[in-house]
Amino acid sequence: MSRTRTERLVNLVICLLSTRRFLTAAQIAATVPGYEHDPEDPRDHEAFQRKFERDKAELRELGVPLETGLASAFDTEHGYRIAHREYALPDIPLEPDEAAAVGIAARLWQHAGLAAAASSGLAKLRAAGVEVDPQATLGVEPVVTVDPAFGPLTGAARARRAVTFSYRVPEVDEPSTRRLQPWGVVCWQGRWYVVGHDRDRDATRCFRLSRIVGQVRGVGPEGAYTPPEDVDLISHVARWSGPVEHTGRATVVVRPGRAAGLRRLAVETVPGPGGDRLTIPYADVEWLASRLVGYGADVRADGPPELREAVIQQLKEVVARHEPAGAEVPS
Repeated sequence: MSRTRTERLVNLVICLLSTRRFLTAAQIAATVPGYEHDPEDPRDHEAFQRKFERDKAELRELGVPLETGLASAFDTEHGYRIAHREYALPDIPLEPDEAAAVGIAARLWQHAGLAAAASSGLAKLRAAGVEVDPQATLGVEPVVTVDPAFGPLTGAARARRAVTFSYRVPEVDEPSTRRLQPWGVVCWQGRWYVVGHDRDRDATRCFRLSRIVGQVRGVGPEGAYTPPEDVDLISHVARWSGPVEHTGRATVVVRPGRAAGLRRLAVETVPGPGGDRLTIPYADVEWLASRLVGYGADVRADGPPELREAVIQQLKEVVARHEPAGAEVPS
């Protein structure tokens, strides 16, 4: 199954899970990314119908309980929905490492283009007067984001296309240009790395995404190289990065009952009238700042100053990404 079709099917499931009302094919076409067409053009509309029929059959083969019915007694066109009672999963206990894997998958989802498309589709349903259950999909857009280089590098690794980028290391002021054949992107101890063949050094190298400056640019054609078989990317990163020393100490105030992930990192928790004060050891201020930003108004960074500055900078970047083009970003 192609990536485009997979994304379309996922967004179709999200759309049908988010309302208990039957949605007609026309409503689905106007809502779900991938079904855009001109209904007045017979050939275009016929192509949509064939695509939609294939997707319905695919969902049913996958065990998705797709129902057909009328939204009301006054309707003449049948619609579709997913039966919540048959689609719901029982409680699934997860070990800590399994839960971590699910968290990583949530980050990947946002950058695969699914979350933004799904959010847009649900907004269209609301605009059309269709009641949407915000809890049905458990939130389609994760708050936590990854580094801007994540998308271009994962795309280049899939396409087997070389890239070039500017890279800064702590002991050198000016970034240097790197040329890489990326094999894949992995998360190690809370940081994202790309592993591949460094074309200038003719050796395997890994680079931390947060140290990439500016844009990642593709170089040359797709399919230009073949990564080694059964390569263990995590092992490469672990050997390169070495042990992480958590020398910093952060003071963070958390609302009662919130931010369970941060509480697990804390070495000390002191309850207070304005929230619980956590002491969190850290090695990378940017990594911790991204974690705090992900919890929104539920947390406040009190110190040290470098952490507060990193949080403020990341919040500005979030605002800039969501501001209309040409809008002024507040300082």
